[in-house]
Amino acid sequence: MRITSRNARFQQWEALLSNRNKRQRSREFLVQGVRPISLAVEYGWPIRALVYDAGRRLSGWAAELLRTVDTETVAMAPELLAELGEKNEDAPELIAVVELPADDLDRIPVRDDFLGVLFDRPTSPGNIGSILRSADAFGAHGMIVSGHAADVYDAKSVRASTGSLFALPAVRVPSHREVADWVSRERAAGCPMVLVGTDERGDCEVFDFDFTQPTLLLIGNETAGLSTAWRELCDYTVSIPMTGSASSLNAANAATAVLYEAARQRIAAGRRG
Repeated sequence: MRITSRNARFQQWEALLSNRNKRQRSREFLVQGVRPISLAVEYGWPIRALVYDAGRRLSGWAAELLRTVDTETVAMAPELLAELGEKNEDAPELIAVVELPADDLDRIPVRDDFLGVLFDRPTSPGNIGSILRSADAFGAHGMIVSGHAADVYDAKSVRASTGSLFALPAVRVPSHREVADWVSRERAAGCPMVLVGTDERGDCEVFDFDFTQPTLLLIGNETAGLSTAWRELCDYTVSIPMTGSASSLNAANAATAVLYEAARQRIAAGRRG
């Protein structure tokens, strides 16, 4: 197929960039970049289409994808592909149309060394992607986004994750109730998972908490912090000690700091063992 005008197919894909409802109805979203697309393919995400620049000689990477991925391929005029890539001038050489997975908490593997992250009502899709990236880097097994929130599959979130979205299960849930039921089931199945919230007036400082146990880390909304419902579900809260003039950290920075401490403790415990 070749697209050279803003036809219905182009408009359908363009809407995926900014319209969450249309992403949800069509069950697909757009991905660009060598690493994110390569990871989507590596981790077996269904690729519905590969859209490539009809006006340039493709790189070996792009040509290999078009040859080996069993999906629809679409040649697109460079100026239209630049719009899908949200670039003013240079078009990406290739964009993937990827299928949305189910929002099923069972996608997140729960093991004896479980480490997960929950982000409560985030307002910034960039923060979602950044926390996904940190969670992936520091050995977490999955991420949950709860409540009326920015979307995991927003283009800004996908870009900020730099491909970690495809390596780490990310599940959207309407409220705390679904997570509470899931945690209860996992505990009944033998995983002594603890829920740990971040709070500037925590029960202890992050260095003094034992993150070697199965842990779900709760990160609050960027402005309001954790909701009352989530605070009541917490088994513990931890604070991040700070010595400068700043009174708090950005949500993504706070999550990264705690995830790093969890990874540090786990690595140290493994060396001692």
